[in-house]
Amino acid sequence: YPGLTVGAAEVIAAFGTPAQHEVYADKMFHGVWGGTMCLTEPHAGSDVGAATTGAKRVDDGKYLIRGTKIFISGGDHDMADNVVHLVLARIEGAAPGTKGLSLFIVPRVRPDGSDNDVTVPSIEHKMGINGSATCVVNFGDNDACLGELVGTAEHQGIAQMFMMMNGARIGVGLQGLACASAAYLWAADYCKDRKQGPSIKNLRDPNAPKVAIVEHADVRRMLLEMKAKVEGTRALGTKLTQHMEMAKLLAGKDDAQAGYHWGQVELLVPIYKSYGSDIGFEVSSTAIQAMGGAGFLKDHPVEQYCRDAKIFSIYEGTNHIQALDLVGRKLAQNGGANVRAFLGDVQGFVTKYKDHPQLGAAVAKLAQAQEAVASTVLKFIGWNKQGKFEQVPLAANRFLNMVAETTVGWLLLEQAAIALEALPSAGAADQAFYEGKRYAATFFAQNFLPNVVNGANVLAAEDASVLAIPEGAFGAA
Repeated sequence: YPGLTVGAAEVIAAFGTPAQHEVYADKMFHGVWGGTMCLTEPHAGSDVGAATTGAKRVDDGKYLIRGTKIFISGGDHDMADNVVHLVLARIEGAAPGTKGLSLFIVPRVRPDGSDNDVTVPSIEHKMGINGSATCVVNFGDNDACLGELVGTAEHQGIAQMFMMMNGARIGVGLQGLACASAAYLWAADYCKDRKQGPSIKNLRDPNAPKVAIVEHADVRRMLLEMKAKVEGTRALGTKLTQHMEMAKLLAGKDDAQAGYHWGQVELLVPIYKSYGSDIGFEVSSTAIQAMGGAGFLKDHPVEQYCRDAKIFSIYEGTNHIQALDLVGRKLAQNGGANVRAFLGDVQGFVTKYKDHPQLGAAVAKLAQAQEAVASTVLKFIGWNKQGKFEQVPLAANRFLNMVAETTVGWLLLEQAAIALEALPSAGAADQAFYEGKRYAATFFAQNFLPNVVNGANVLAAEDASVLAIPEGAFGAA
């Protein structure tokens, strides 16, 4: 609720008039009023340009809004005096598609205190996040829903909304990380305490003492996989944040470097949203598996983390939309300079640490992954030039995962290098922490970076089975 409210308030503050800032944004920033983002319609989900919610000009500069939005998080509640909806709608006569959409401020209660024609006919019953009211919201059932344009420019709705969407996508990546981290830590504590079976070294001895399941090899594998993914995703979020902060600090002082940092932000947002949301669900599921039957019970919270986390890969733009954004827009941004800079950063790390006595073998895996990503970028360019456009969305998800795993592997190894430098002078309390960084990095490099190389080989084969199978074959199992 507060996240969406702040996001909506930031849009009004950035694009709205001074009066709108005073009337709406100030109250939203202070938590007096809530806020939402209203894009999705029953027939227009990812295809935002198909929206039919309409806006009709009236004499006082306001607009009559009419339409239905669905899946609206925080669409109504009594935790604030008012809920301010940011609504994408098409003004009468505007062009079709996304270019004709404008963004409107539509409060549940008008500034003069009168009720607006905004109603919630139903709330959704969901698999998870049951503390969040997901609403169907009707605007203008009685032709009396008044809204006002954000700022003064019409047909700028998508550009304005994307400011909120980018922030929301970063927030979703963070939600995934939070669930994954909590699930991992809960599972780690449980596995250190739960005794089951003897050590594999004493398997044939019926009198051997029972050991905590953290001593069993496959449980250790699951725990280290969770640890690596959590710490790598946290590093990815930190790297993204660092680029954002540096871009802001350097703006107007060193525009070239500011542009580099903004370019990396553009590139990393869909990766962080997708990978963070995926590991939120995957790590929560692995935590349940590591804990066994206990993990499936509501006695422990990991089953709820798993249910709650599934939505993360779906809302704020499905992960396939993120993948299409990456291959359709981000790879070509600035003439490809952003992705070249990213690959150059990874290559720079490889060059510096390829002969590292403890990390050299893992860094070699990173080098192979970096080369695989670079070759696949060229593959996308070739498909576009050759008119093989259907290959692009078919390969997009796999490619996004390739870039994500390369990034996570790089950042984990960067942490490991720093940790190994600090290890000789570290106190006893920090020894295990630094050692953990080393093993998380080498485990991920050996077990997950080969997926990147394999992914490049799969995409290069250009398998078209998905495109060739007749529709009638689906469901005929």
